Amino acid sequence: MALSRRTMLWMVPGATLAVPIGTRLMAQAPAPAVNAEDGVAVRGTDVVAYFAEGRAVAGSPAFTHAWRGAIWRFASAANRDLFAADPGRYAPAYGGFCAFAVSEGYTAPIDPQAWRIVDGRLFLNYDQAIKRRWERDIPGRVARADANWPRLSVQ
Repeated sequence: MALSRRTMLWMVPGATLAVPIGTRLMAQAPAPAVNAEDGVAVRGTDVVAYFAEGRAVAGSPAFTHAWRGAIWRFASAANRDLFAADPGRYAPAYGGFCAFAVSEGYTAPIDPQAWRIVDGRLFLNYDQAIKRRWERDIPGRVARADANWPRLSVQ
């Protein structure tokens, strides 16, 4: 079998696979990462409640929705259904990782109580002190985080 120098061969019982180097074996790009401890996003906090009630509310294992490889919990079936209908509207920026950290070029966990909605986007931070640092320059931090996120979100 004649192959170019840029082709690798894999021997699989009963077959030989020739794949050009640099070709992705999967056609789909990886989905953005979601900050999920033990598979649960946002430490089990109901992300719809930030918008509807203006506060962090614990979600319940009775009301869940699977999205982007994580389980999202909600305080009610109504909130779960709102999220399921439009997850992009309610999901936190940067997969639920700390907005300050992403603006600095890395990811970090969050405290669900350290949050803010800006221009319809939910931002979470590591803790209240980091949130205050992030709030000193929200437009600049968001611009830097938006630029960093594509690189950070690929697992």
